[in-house]
Amino acid sequence: MPRQIKTALLSVSDKTGLVDFAQFLASTGVTLISTGGTAKALREAGLEVKGVSEVTGFPEVLRGRVKTLHPHIHAGLLADTRREEDAAQLAELGLASIDLVAVNLYPFERTAAAHWQADAAGFEEVVENIDIGGPCLVRAAAKNHANVVVLTSPAQYASVQAQLEANESVDEATRRTLALAAYRHTAAYDAAIATWLEHQLAGQQQPEAEAEQPEWPEVFVRRFDKVAALRYGENPHQQAAYYAEMAPPERASLATARQLHGGEVSYNNLLDCEAAMLLAGELAEPACAVIKHTNPCGAAVAEDATTAFERARDADPTSAFGGILALNRRVDQALAEAICAKGQFYECLVAPSVAEEALEVFKQGTGWVTRLRILAVGQPEAERLEPSRARTEAVLRGLEGGLLVQQPDTRLYAAEPAPKQVRWTNATAEAPPATLHEDLHLAWVVCKHVKSNAIVLAKQGVAIGVGAGQMSRVEATQIAVHRAQTIGGEQATVGSVLASDAFFPFPDSIDHAANAGVKAIIQPGGSKRDGDVIGACEKYKIPMVFTGMRHFRH
Repeated sequence: MPRQIKTALLSVSDKTGLVDFAQFLASTGVTLISTGGTAKALREAGLEVKGVSEVTGFPEVLRGRVKTLHPHIHAGLLADTRREEDAAQLAELGLASIDLVAVNLYPFERTAAAHWQADAAGFEEVVENIDIGGPCLVRAAAKNHANVVVLTSPAQYASVQAQLEANESVDEATRRTLALAAYRHTAAYDAAIATWLEHQLAGQQQPEAEAEQPEWPEVFVRRFDKVAALRYGENPHQQAAYYAEMAPPERASLATARQLHGGEVSYNNLLDCEAAMLLAGELAEPACAVIKHTNPCGAAVAEDATTAFERARDADPTSAFGGILALNRRVDQALAEAICAKGQFYECLVAPSVAEEALEVFKQGTGWVTRLRILAVGQPEAERLEPSRARTEAVLRGLEGGLLVQQPDTRLYAAEPAPKQVRWTNATAEAPPATLHEDLHLAWVVCKHVKSNAIVLAKQGVAIGVGAGQMSRVEATQIAVHRAQTIGGEQATVGSVLASDAFFPFPDSIDHAANAGVKAIIQPGGSKRDGDVIGACEKYKIPMVFTGMRHFRH
């Protein structure tokens, strides 16, 4: 049976509930050992506290960096007093066992959050907030949990106190549960340090090194914190939760998003919001993306966000119903009123920010508008979501029992030119006219965000037809043409441009594009049959350009 608590070591940064818990321990005759600020707080509450230096016979040194790292402390923590030889050695040395440890660590995460873009002084401040003695105490106590109760959160005090009041001891199951929490605590702490430090090193890379293959570590470590337990996963029978990567606070992403309105966000909502935000956020002009099942069913650019929304919605109004909206501009009152207009329905809205008068429009809405989940991914007054915004250094994707890691797909073309310059090479003798350049760029951006095999038709600033996730590229082409013509009539595709996320293996897709009236094509190139495809374009007098960069999306 676990022994009674006779000696407790208390050393915490978060002092929530500390005094009350310590008063309870003292009332049962427990000797309290403490350090620094914790000891001061307990003494000010009238409690008798033995300083660590009294136990060790050695002063705190190096500005408090070394105080608990001493055999007189760790022998008391690690002694397995169920063994006669351990108990005898403690007695021989005149040391007491330590039966309970309450420790939480220096606020590294809070300090790191204030210094993600650290100068030399900021770097030193963050490093100074790396706790050394605390994790050692926690790990030692957790290892010896059969003899030591280890507490790493104020939330644990009440349940332990209840057991001590009822039984004068803490049962084995609780000790093991607390030991697990302790190791998670120290693992999360180390992961935070590794994540922050890796970000600092990544920020020191030269621009020309960004495209180089990073040296992926043998063990991949990142800090993720639970944002919410979700009602369920992709389907109601699957449990799910959402965790956000520890990241710079200025990074515009769903991990840092603020929910301003609406119901609970679901697993599928988050996947669709991510897809929508990435697409809208890649366009420099005012843009809107409408997403269904992570694929765009509408995307458009315009002179203003409201017009972009209306054009994206009208590209496929049937599919847009119940979809996810993302804007790359601040939502104003006019846009809010357009979104809430009768006959529409959307699950989520993602934008850099929402003006107060626009938020009032949503709050005063009825029906589905009351449940519309509005996520702001920028700062409260952010006007736009910039394509050049800071992005994560690694994109993670889970497999059953595994993890895939890659760089984010942030580039569009093999060579990234200055704005307004041509971004591609001409594959055909005839170059596309300048009047089609913006549509070619739009089609290429949208295509990058469509599941492979992917084909996108664009016309006059609107993605009018999408063929997504097909097993053959020609079938994706047929679907894109069919969807555009079903919605806009047979003439809808005349004068459009076509984008393909990867090369055409055969010229059959070119035949379908020509029959639909496509006037220019953009694709990566690189097939051994490029000559046949170019020949087909020459035959139909369709200019084609190569980007030199593929954009599969699985």
